[in-house]
Amino acid sequence: WWEDPRKQEACRHNADSLELLRRISEFQVKVIDHSSRGLGWKGKKLGVGYARKAVIDHILHSSERDDLILSMDADTTFSDNYLRSVAETFRREKNIVALAVPYYHKLTGDPAADRAILRYEIYMRHYLLNLGLIGSPYAFTALGSAMAARVSAVRAIGGMTPKLSGEDFYFLQKLRKFGSVGLWNEEPVHPATRFSDRVFFGTGPAMIKGAEGDWLSYPIYPQHLFKNLEVTYKAIPQYFQATGYNDVVRFMSEIFREEDPFQPLRSNHVDLEHFTRAFHEKLDGLRILQYLKTHHDPKRNSDENNFREFLESNFPFIKNTLTPVFDHDFSFDTASTAILSDIRDFLFDREMEFRSTSALR
Repeated sequence: WWEDPRKQEACRHNADSLELLRRISEFQVKVIDHSSRGLGWKGKKLGVGYARKAVIDHILHSSERDDLILSMDADTTFSDNYLRSVAETFRREKNIVALAVPYYHKLTGDPAADRAILRYEIYMRHYLLNLGLIGSPYAFTALGSAMAARVSAVRAIGGMTPKLSGEDFYFLQKLRKFGSVGLWNEEPVHPATRFSDRVFFGTGPAMIKGAEGDWLSYPIYPQHLFKNLEVTYKAIPQYFQATGYNDVVRFMSEIFREEDPFQPLRSNHVDLEHFTRAFHEKLDGLRILQYLKTHHDPKRNSDENNFREFLESNFPFIKNTLTPVFDHDFSFDTASTAILSDIRDFLFDREMEFRSTSALR
């Protein structure tokens, strides 16, 4: 990168950051330098996922089992009390192994960036709330700048698996399969609102595609798909005895290439409690997202109609407040930034209510 004119500004910024870190004397700082000339990663070792893995690997070799790992991003802002608040959450919630911290993107004043991040937050919060409403054990948002975990738990799951994108999602999912994930913290984090192509999917790429009018990868999924998942959850005791088929079970049969996706679970687990846990490990957060993506038909129902149905089904009282959304001419593409901000804030408030009373166990 030092020889690439397009990357030299980033290299210089990294050099400035290293110098800043080396000047800190108030507390101990360990610098892992993979950005100075000649020290950059090559080949398959690349991307933010590998960077997070390198840091976590070092922590696991130099920490005590009761220590905490906090994952933060350089361009994310935190309150002065953030570190203390996370430590207090883990002290209070002794059963959680990890924490998915609440987040809130601050607006920038750049209309294109603000519209894109608001639309992306609406997608994410709609998704989380629906999973929460159906009782999914994967109702969390994985942001690399907004997660924390106990060292003992991270050791137990073998550390972080490097990914070109989505390493934070897979990391939290592994931790969720190991134990309980907390959702509430007194202090939220404020990730940067910026266009970025340094990963293949996530906030930055979503904003870039969204600013170009392409939200197909981040749709508002229809309510009936979440209802199908809920019906499947409620039928778990029945599946422990014999398999019944619906869209979700057929999807599982296809993706796992098993005629009866529950037969291996019944063979290996003799009681309902362990069968249920195995079911949720099989139909995990990744498989839920795959089910929604493969069964969603954007031509059949628009994002706007799906969002109205979501509000009418779960929050009918909001009709008198978010009035523009219930106008059948409403469009996410043409709505003002103020309206999108009102929608985001409503969803944020509902999500915080859910987080404050929930832990994924």
